[in-house]
Amino acid sequence: MFTLKLPTNPLFLNFLSPLSSQFLSQPRKTHLLQNPQTQTPSHSQRSPSLSHLLPLLNLSLSLSLSLSHFLFVSAENTLVLKADERLPAGGSGAANGVAGIESLNTIAAIVTPIGGSPGAVGIVRLSGPSAVAIVGRVFLPAGKRKKKNYSSSSWRPTSHFVEYGLVVDSKGNVVDEVLVVPMLAPRSYTREDVVELQCHGSEVCLNRVLRACLEAGARLAEPGEFTLRAFLNGRLDLSQAENVGRLVSAKNVAAADAALAGIQACFSSLVKSIRMQCIELLTEIEARLDFDDEMPPLDLDLVVNKINSMSRDVEQALETANYDKLLQSGLQIAIVGRPNVGKSSLLNAWSKSERAIVTEIAGTTRDVVEASVTVNGIPVTLLDTAGIRETDDVVEKIGVERSEGVALGADVIIMTISALDGWTPEDSTLLSRIESNKKLSGSSSPMILVINKIDCAKSPPMGWPGENGNTFCKQVLTCAVTGQGIQELEAAISEIVGLNRVPKGGRRWIVNQRQCEQLVQTKEAFARLKLSIEEQIPFDFWTIDLRDAALALGQISGEDISEEVLSNIFSKFCIGK
Repeated sequence: MFTLKLPTNPLFLNFLSPLSSQFLSQPRKTHLLQNPQTQTPSHSQRSPSLSHLLPLLNLSLSLSLSLSHFLFVSAENTLVLKADERLPAGGSGAANGVAGIESLNTIAAIVTPIGGSPGAVGIVRLSGPSAVAIVGRVFLPAGKRKKKNYSSSSWRPTSHFVEYGLVVDSKGNVVDEVLVVPMLAPRSYTREDVVELQCHGSEVCLNRVLRACLEAGARLAEPGEFTLRAFLNGRLDLSQAENVGRLVSAKNVAAADAALAGIQACFSSLVKSIRMQCIELLTEIEARLDFDDEMPPLDLDLVVNKINSMSRDVEQALETANYDKLLQSGLQIAIVGRPNVGKSSLLNAWSKSERAIVTEIAGTTRDVVEASVTVNGIPVTLLDTAGIRETDDVVEKIGVERSEGVALGADVIIMTISALDGWTPEDSTLLSRIESNKKLSGSSSPMILVINKIDCAKSPPMGWPGENGNTFCKQVLTCAVTGQGIQELEAAISEIVGLNRVPKGGRRWIVNQRQCEQLVQTKEAFARLKLSIEEQIPFDFWTIDLRDAALALGQISGEDISEEVLSNIFSKFCIGK
């Protein structure tokens, strides 16, 4: 008889205890999580004693493993599961059990920016089981370097205590004067032994210290390898690791706040909660396939309510996907209109700069002028265009063509008119021209009507096309000279693109494209599950959709993830992260 040794998950043990004797008396079988699209298990194929335990074995413990993950010890006639490679290493960073390839060597890299103006301090980081030994070969502590009997193997650092000394190369030449910060496992970013050498910030100093560490036995880290090790050792889940990369590359406060919220496990907690609910429901359904006569009737209302609740959580998470796109690429807003309506003045007033030349001569702007502003934490590029009109001037005609092209590619189009002139036939012609171009190109960019120069009008402007229709989403009165109406214009843009639904400062977590795709799959699985319940389809089909949902959620957190996906994610990181 075989003994199965698995992690002591309380939920697992509750189900294992009453049936362990039945399972252990059966011939050994390997149960792996099947993809319903490639293999749909029939009722006759299910193990009569363990069918309701399969989702728990496969999902709760993430045992999507090949046969090579099992080690048989004939002396004890025991089936032993290898140690989880993501568990923190024991001791001072030694590999726990059978370590992964990533943990067999110690990596090193410069983790501070290089290539620009040098900073006062730069950092070289090492991580791995030999980090302390390698640093011991190159580091001479200040109080011990003059002792004749001091050797590199005698360096015994205290975790999180800073030491001052020198770094020497393999020939004993002093390379730099440094501060050493040891962070021993598991109290480190990677949960391995980590040592950071704080050097002088010039590229020469950093490269010399790094070279000394590599000569002493370290390996140059791959892009994102420190964070990859943090993920593999259970320090971060995959969604948190992705947000580390987003935080490093954040270009505005909103993006940084959103990434921090993701690192703090706000999104991860939601995903794990939904996934656990899927597993619990799947466990109950699987049990009923074999023991339905012995169990109380299934409360369908309770099941449907739970599915609806999970669906709502997924929908709310998907709403942040659009905000992610805005944080990454920002908004492009084209300011169009006929000549001399104050487009350039509006851009200057909005951006608080003198980006565009302003004169009373019609057609002053001949090319597209850009300026950057921020609206609700989102980076916005304003595009001041040449006045659109019929002209014989070759240069101005090129500017008009560019203006029309910019308008079609913008996220929002602001059509500007003059309150002094009111709505003119030229404005009508321009509007028709824009709408015709949008229709031909399939553009759906919303349009805002800005009535500028209100300080020059004797009476409030009245009547314009689309006032009671759908031509313009919003109308805003502005004065570029005083800045009046700029805040109202930003509020209108926020409402149109949905920025007003984002918490101020952008502190809510967001989902990226990869996570969005998995959430969509989860949403579709829940929709199919509800349809199966409504049509009273057998329980077997319910389990297929629940497995789909659990697998998709596992892809987000990294509990069910392929090596190819991991490589793609972490290859986008910088070397030192």
